[in-house]
Amino acid sequence: MKVTRHFARRFRLLKLLRGSLGLGALYNLAAAVALVAIPGLSQRLGGSPARHEGAVLWMAALMLAMLALLYGMAAHDPRRYSGIILVAIGGRLAGGLVLGVWAAARPELGGLWALAAVEGALGLTHGVTWIPLRI
Repeated sequence: MKVTRHFARRFRLLKLLRGSLGLGALYNLAAAVALVAIPGLSQRLGGSPARHEGAVLWMAALMLAMLALLYGMAAHDPRRYSGIILVAIGGRLAGGLVLGVWAAARPELGGLWALAAVEGALGLTHGVTWIPLRI
């Protein structure tokens, strides 16, 4: 492979990685806002009892917002924040798996399938674009 083709491929992968991390940040931020702005959303999607409304949802929203900021940092400078990217890959893939298992075990939680698909797709995209840059 020519040197120029090699670098062009790496820059293309880097651009895709930064885009997927930015998309992950937006997804987390939207989830954080939705948790506090749409009453009962967590109960409809995940079947969580109503007693978890309030402080627990606000804390979950805060954690998602913090995660969105970390994703934004990694999207801005993937080389510097590669540890965040590694955690994001593993976390997204594990999240997709957990949500899929939960949705399969309880058919009334069918709304979790879409979330599992998004989590898995983001994890795969992060991995497919990041791992070749590290080799």
